[in-house]
Parts: sequence; structure tokens; C-alpha cells
Amino acid sequence: MRLTTRRRLTRGAAYAVFLAVLLVIVLAADWGRLADSFFQRDVAQSMFPEAVTTALRNTVIYTVLAFAFGLVFGLLLALARLSSVAPYRWFATAYVEVFRGLPALLVLFLVGYGIPLAFPDREIPGGVYGSVTVGLGATAAAYTAETLRAGIQAVPRGQTEAARSLGMSAPRAMVWIVLPQALRIVLPPLTNEFVSLTKDTSLVYVLGVTAGTIELTKYAGDVLNQRVNPTPLVVAGLLYLVITLPLSQVVRMLERRSARAVR
Repeated sequence: MRLTTRRRLTRGAAYAVFLAVLLVIVLAADWGRLADSFFQRDVAQSMFPEAVTTALRNTVIYTVLAFAFGLVFGLLLALARLSSVAPYRWFATAYVEVFRGLPALLVLFLVGYGIPLAFPDREIPGGVYGSVTVGLGATAAAYTAETLRAGIQAVPRGQTEAARSLGMSAPRAMVWIVLPQALRIVLPPLTNEFVSLTKDTSLVYVLGVTAGTIELTKYAGDVLNQRVNPTPLVVAGLLYLVITLPLSQVVRMLERRSARAVR
């Protein structure tokens, strides 16, 4: 049997198995009961427009603020890890290792309740928004720092040497030559971090949100308890996809562009 024939038969068998499993699931599932439980139109309609104007809006705000904090702080940590000053490297390494190992929920709790106890006369500006920015951003900074460090190290050393030969100082060469190229390299993984942060906003409930600061998951859970129906969870999931799916497409587009640039 020819190699191309074997490949064609193997591919056909894989398609057949996939279709068979899909057919079994479609025929075996009780779709009517599933629709009654998870797709109640009146329950879904009762969630709007508040689900978009308040819950979705807050979810986006929390994500953007935490990502901005994580990006700036992560950049400082990345530069510290590459620094020739040993204490900077030690601190940055310890921070990255600790915060990559801690759950985001625990960090949010420690920021929301630990900082007010440690500094009773001072509060985090912005209330819940500030606590979410610091809590989620502190965790995101650990991952972002490693991503940026890898991007900086991926820039050819000759770029820095060429900039220095033109009279640029080391900090200026880093800012104007190395960092722009590094950011272009790590843009896809940074976008993935943004998507991950969007989902992590579901942990904000630990801070005790109000009606004005509620996010998607907590809002859906409250409606579920009121209506005793899981439809709100489906609606919340769809609204998360409204944010994450376009970002995933952006990641794929950036990866294709990076691949073409490499070729």
C-alpha cells in the first residue's frame, strides 16, 4: 500500500471516529431538558441591560487597569532581573518566583484586607478598583516580567552594540532600540496574558463588591440565586467570549505576522 493511500485512510478513519462520537453525543443528550435548565429566554432577558452596562463594563475596566499595572511593574521587574546590581536581581527573582506560585485569589485577598491592616491610616486609592488593580496586577507582573525578559534577551546583541557605537548610553539604547523590538516579539504572549486577566476578574467577589462595582461572574451568580436557574452563567460565559474571542483572533494574526517577518 502506498504511503499516500495509508495517509488518506488514516485521515478518513479519524474523521469517521470524530463524526461517530459527535453523533452519539447529539442523539444521547436530552436537549429539551438542557434548554429548560440553561437557556431560559426570560431569565436571560431580565439580565439586560445591567449585564452589559455594569457587569461587563466593570470586567473590562478591571482587566485594563490590572494589565496596565502588570505591564509597567513587569517591565521594571524584567529590567531588574537583567540588571548588573545584585540586590535588584535578587528582589526581582524572588518576587517572580513567589507571585507565580501564589493563587490570584489569595493575592487579591491579601491586598484587599492585608494592606488596610498594615497601614490603617492609608487606603488604596480607588476603592475596589484600586485593590483589583494592585491585586491582579501584582500577579500579572510576575508573568509579564518573564515574558518581557525573554523578549529583551531575544533581541540580537548587535543591536545594542550598534546603538552604543553611535554614542547612545546603555539606558537610552534600551529604551529606544531594544524595548521596541522586544515588545514586538512578545506581543502575542502579552495578549494571552490580557485574556487570562479577563477571566481572573471573576475572583473580584472576594473583595466584597457592591452593585456599582460588580463584575460578570458575581452578577451572574446573584441572578442565579434569585431565579434559581443556571441560565445567567451561560449569559456570563457568552459575554466573556465577547471579550476574549476577538483578542484570540488578534493573537493569531500577530503570530502569523511574526512568522512572516522571521521568514
